[in-house]
Amino acid sequence: MANKYIRIILIIILFVVFFEVGLFSSYTIVTAEAPNVQGLIDMQIDKITNFFNPEKVNDALIKDPTPVTISNKKDVAMQLENLSKVDGVNVESMNVTTRDDTGNENITVSIEALGYASPNSTSGQIVISQDPSYKIIAAGDATFKGSGLRVNLNSITITSVLKLYQ
Repeated sequence: MANKYIRIILIIILFVVFFEVGLFSSYTIVTAEAPNVQGLIDMQIDKITNFFNPEKVNDALIKDPTPVTISNKKDVAMQLENLSKVDGVNVESMNVTTRDDTGNENITVSIEALGYASPNSTSGQIVISQDPSYKIIAAGDATFKGSGLRVNLNSITITSVLKLYQ
């Protein structure tokens, strides 16, 4: 009887080990960099704990994000540019949404914007492209002020910077 339980536990351990090895190797293949092992494990633990967190029950229900208009778009674009290390952020393409109740004074917002890389120089010529090079996804806290909804610039965190290929 104990032999059966040991086999089941070993199978579960092997499954987890193969999953982690696959995750690290696919990260290496996709990014062409060595994986940040601690960061990937922390991300998995955060996702699992958030899934089982009773305070996050509403997040499990699928609902569409609500688009919101912010009054400090240019400041947010500058902060995104500084945090993501891109050379420019398109303010017109910025998309700000929230899953929180917009009736609350403080809400969490998701920010998506297109970023540009520096111009490429080849054989003495500078080629300026109007096509964006990156998609920046960030999150931040916003509050309603007198002039409308304002994002707290110190609360902005970059979730991901995706390289766009044309």
